[in-house]
Amino acid sequence: MKKARNILFLLALSLVLVIAGCSSGGGDNSDGEKKESEKASKSGKDIVIAVADNFTTMDPHDTNDTLSNSAQKTMLEGLVGFDKDMNVIPVLAEEYAASEDAKEFTFKLKENVKFHDGTPFNAEAVKVNFDRLADPNSGLKRHSLFSLIQEIEVLGEYEVKFVLSEPFGAMINTFAHPSAMIHSPKALEEHGKEVARNPVGTGPFKFVEWKPSEGLEIVKNEDYWKEGFPKVDKITFKPVSENGSRIAMLQTGEADFIYPVPTEQADSINGKNGIEVESNSSIIVRYLAMNLLKAPYDDIKVRQAINHAINKEAFIKVVMNDHGNVLDSVIAPDVQFYSKQDPYAFDVEKAKALLKEAGYENGFKAKLWGANHSSAIKAMEFLQQQLAQIDVEVEVVPMESGTLSDKIWSVQDAKDAEIELYYGGWSPSTGDADWGIRPLLGGHEAFPPFSYNISYYENTKVNELISAALATADLDARGKAYEEVQSLVWEDAPWAFLSTDNTMAGKKNYLKGIYLLPDGSLSVSDIEIE
Repeated sequence: MKKARNILFLLALSLVLVIAGCSSGGGDNSDGEKKESEKASKSGKDIVIAVADNFTTMDPHDTNDTLSNSAQKTMLEGLVGFDKDMNVIPVLAEEYAASEDAKEFTFKLKENVKFHDGTPFNAEAVKVNFDRLADPNSGLKRHSLFSLIQEIEVLGEYEVKFVLSEPFGAMINTFAHPSAMIHSPKALEEHGKEVARNPVGTGPFKFVEWKPSEGLEIVKNEDYWKEGFPKVDKITFKPVSENGSRIAMLQTGEADFIYPVPTEQADSINGKNGIEVESNSSIIVRYLAMNLLKAPYDDIKVRQAINHAINKEAFIKVVMNDHGNVLDSVIAPDVQFYSKQDPYAFDVEKAKALLKEAGYENGFKAKLWGANHSSAIKAMEFLQQQLAQIDVEVEVVPMESGTLSDKIWSVQDAKDAEIELYYGGWSPSTGDADWGIRPLLGGHEAFPPFSYNISYYENTKVNELISAALATADLDARGKAYEEVQSLVWEDAPWAFLSTDNTMAGKKNYLKGIYLLPDGSLSVSDIEIE
């Protein structure tokens, strides 16, 4: 299973900000009442979307960030994708099937679809793209997701089969990830790596121009295969890093949609100037990781005591400004195979009793690592205050992202890891429990530097269940395995389980059809003006 252990390794690079503790998320249940506002109006069918960062590339095969994927999805499409609840849905495939051993995946494709340059979409086009992704010499950032592809068979003009070198039950969700979107073969041949600046897909919008510091311009694809779409003529994405500037653009009408909206400013703009703030649940989880190879965290009673010592409801209120939910499993509710667990109730006396049983009646000292931006520091200081109630004296140690990454992920031998406590987060962008659990809690094979198990958590039964879940395409069997995994991990408490994020976006109230996915990405293709 060596390749399977590493297949999604680079995916986590797109989560650097999430791991560091920034706010993000998605879903479809509002976190509060929508305030009624005077209806805004707009003439024309051109849309401006202001986002927090620059895009990095227009090539999804070589993309490590969710924001760039959001833009790419307007122009390129995959065989399958995700709906707004992270369920897998057909896109360029009409239907698909997996073998029982999770080694063969067959897709029947849509007919009469063309790329923006007129090239036909067919099985050969699919093969060209996935040959590129599966090539170990490609140097593409997303190769690791598709390294198990051993052979691609063109069964007919509109049918293709993927054969893997070993079973991988999460493969359909991997195909739904934006990294599996498909370029025009002609564009790949003509532009090579420069396709990163010249994207040609089958999507509802066509590429016009991208200037990294100024923005991206796309226009309506008049020949789009989905009848009645797109419903706007042009979209311009503008990178605006300063929060206040993005909000001002929305207030004045210079932008029609902004993302993200800082949680502390959401209520002040919602319902005013024709603005609606969307606050939706996400699959981004927040946790306090403990290094189980170090005392006192090698004692389960200490770890459970820490869970009982933290008021999770207060964490949501104080740290997240009421824009989040208490984490009640190892993964968020919108992740496939989620199983709710009995909460660790906030109970300081119980926490003290557990510490006494473990031999730490007088508490102990601890160092808490995390990112050095304001939201992470706020969270760490809250945790510091909470643990002080059980005489755990926490030193908060914020670090610049490069330093933090080096100290955590570059450890070559687990016994040399200096980490004690770590505040961070994770978003499994495939929407599957595998990527929500295995990289973080999958035993010694997931220890740094190979993956992200910074709790150095090892449970043989958990490892066996994860392997069993990957060895089948049967959803019931996978679900039962992950249900037991979540129960075991929850009991072992390698983390203090804190919260799930809400995503926050602002829009003019004449817009519809644009929404946030639970992984924090945008879906823009169906946008329209009422």
